[in-house]
Amino acid sequence: MISYLQDYNAPTLALLVVYFATLVVLSFYGSHRYIMVYLYTRYAKGQPDPEPAGHYAPDDLPVVTIQLPMFNERYVAERLIDSVCLIDYPRELLEIQVLDDSTDDTTQLVADVVARKAAEGIDIKLIHRENRIGYKAGALEEGLEVARGELVAVFDADFLPRADFVHQTVHYFTDPGVGMVQTRWEHINREYSLLTRAQAVLLDGHFVIEHTARNRSGRFFNFNGTAGVWRRSTIADAGGWEHDTLTEDLDLSYRCQLKGWRFVFLRDVTAPSEIPVEMNAFKAQQHRWAKGSIQTAKKMLLPILRSDLPFHVKHEAFHHLTANAAYLLMLLLAVLMPLATIVRVHQGLYETLILDLPIFLSATCSLCVFYWLSQREIGRGRLETLRLIPAVLGIGIGISINNAKAVVEALVGHETPFVRTPKYGVSEQGESWSNKIYIKKSTIVTFVEVALGLWFTYAIVHVALMPKGSLFSIPFLVLFQFGFFYVASLSFIQRLRSMTRARAQRPS
Repeated sequence: MISYLQDYNAPTLALLVVYFATLVVLSFYGSHRYIMVYLYTRYAKGQPDPEPAGHYAPDDLPVVTIQLPMFNERYVAERLIDSVCLIDYPRELLEIQVLDDSTDDTTQLVADVVARKAAEGIDIKLIHRENRIGYKAGALEEGLEVARGELVAVFDADFLPRADFVHQTVHYFTDPGVGMVQTRWEHINREYSLLTRAQAVLLDGHFVIEHTARNRSGRFFNFNGTAGVWRRSTIADAGGWEHDTLTEDLDLSYRCQLKGWRFVFLRDVTAPSEIPVEMNAFKAQQHRWAKGSIQTAKKMLLPILRSDLPFHVKHEAFHHLTANAAYLLMLLLAVLMPLATIVRVHQGLYETLILDLPIFLSATCSLCVFYWLSQREIGRGRLETLRLIPAVLGIGIGISINNAKAVVEALVGHETPFVRTPKYGVSEQGESWSNKIYIKKSTIVTFVEVALGLWFTYAIVHVALMPKGSLFSIPFLVLFQFGFFYVASLSFIQRLRSMTRARAQRPS
C-alpha cells in the first residue's frame, strides 16, 4: 500500500485524500441504512394495536376536524374535497376545513364545491386568506383557532383519503400519551413513468423501512405533513405550528416528542396520493424537503443532544436531521470522481479491493439492500425491483445539485418562500399534463447537471480507451452520467413542451 501511494505526486495524492475522505463520510450515512434494515427486521412484526383502553365506544367517539390546506390547486382541489366528504364517520362529529390561500381561480372553484357540499348537510367551511403569512403552517394555525375537533387530520391537495381513514386511526388516541398517528403514502400514478416509479421506491424506503424501524424501536420519527391525525392539545403543548422552517411538519414533530408525546406509525394503513409527474415539480419538492430538514437541524439538534434522551434516540435524530447534508458531499464527489478514476486507472486488483470494496459495501450496497427490502415488504416483484434500483440510484444522484443548493441556502440562512409542489390530477399512463403546467423559469442548476453529465462522459471515454482501464469504475461512472443527463434532459424537455403548448393555447 505504501508503494502504491508513492506512485503519486503531491497534488494527485491530495486529490485522492479528499476523494476518499468524501467517500468515507458518505459511507457513514450510507451504512446507516443497514441499521434501519436491522431495526426493521427486528421490530416490524405485526401492526400496533390501540392501547391501553382499546377502541372508543360509539357514544364516546371524539370530534374530528379535517384540514385541507391548498394554494392554487385548480386541478386537484375538487377531487380532494369529494374524497374527504365520503369519509365514513358520524356527521355530527366530523368537521372539514378548506384552508385556501390561492391567488388564482381555485378560490372560486373551491367556494362552489364547498357550498354544494354544505347544502348536502356536511359540516364544511372555506377559510380563505388574502395573504400567505406562514404559508402552510400559518394556514393550519389559523384553522385551528376556529376548529371544533379534539383530533385534527391533515390532507394535502394531491391525496384521496379512503372512506375508512378516520376509523382506522382514531382509536389509537384512546391512549392519552399518543399525540399523532401517521399513515403510509400510496401512489395512484406509480406506473405513469420511470420518474414516478423511481419516486415511489424512494418514498417506500422512507415510509416502509425508516418510519417503521424508528417508531417500533422507540426512536423519534416525524409527521409527513399529510395523511396523519394530531391530538389538538399536542400541537398546543409544543407551541403550535411555527413557520421558521420550510418543513413545519418535521419541526413540530420533534418539538412534540421532546415534550414526551408518543407517535404511532401505521405501515399497513395507506392513503393514496399523486406523485409529481414532472421533473421540475419533483425538484421543487426535493429542494423544499432538503432545505427544511437542515433548517430544522439547526433549530432542534442542540436541544435534542442536550436533553436526557437515550443515546440511541439522539443518534437516530442526528442521522435523520442531517442526512441531506450528504448532498453537498455528493456534489464534491461528482467533481472529484472522474479525476480520481483517471489518475487511478492503472491500479491493481489488490488496491481496488482494499480501498473501494469497503466503501461500495457501506454506501452503494446498503442502499440496494434498503430499497430491495422496502419493495419486498409491500409485495412488489423481484424482477421489477432489480430493474428499478439503478434508476432510483441514478435519479438520487441527478438531483444532488438541486438538493445541495438547498442545503447551502439553509446553512447560510438564505430565506426563500414555501414553494408548493405542482399537482396535475394525473393518475393513468398516457394522460397529458403539459397543458396544465405551472411554468417556471429555467435555473442554473439544470446547466450544472448537463455539465456534470458531460464531465462523466469524458471520464468514461478516457478510462475505456486506456489499455489497462479499470472496468470496475465504469459502471459507477455510467450511473452518475445517467443520473445527471436524465434529470437535466427531463427538466429541459418537459418545460419546453409545456411552454409550447401554453403558447399554442393563447388566444390570438
